[in-house]
Amino acid sequence: MSGAIKKTTGLTGLVVSKAPHHSLGILYDKIMRTLQKMPESAAYRKHTEQLICERAQVLSSTTDINQVEQTIGCGQVEELIVQAENELILARKMLNWKPWEPLCQAAPAGQWDWPPTVSEK
Repeated sequence: MSGAIKKTTGLTGLVVSKAPHHSLGILYDKIMRTLQKMPESAAYRKHTEQLICERAQVLSSTTDINQVEQTIGCGQVEELIVQAENELILARKMLNWKPWEPLCQAAPAGQWDWPPTVSEK
């Protein structure tokens, strides 16, 4: 991080990370390893992999945390860490849920219609 080390994030309950670059790198690696266990055709894998690859590339291109924050544009690095932790939790759940597998039974008529039709009576 260039300049002085920040003392606070200014966000209640979110403390300053002591090793943000390292923490994000590990989280992105864990997410990618989890995604690798999913079929390549899975929509969740494709979209999440693209996002994490882009963010990991930004992280590997600079050691300046301010630059990482600006380039990714999704908040402070501490917020990026929380986002990555949540994505890892979701990725592991998706691996368990297997949403790419076919439904056990056919979906009811109109299940995937949007906006839903409401019968008027």
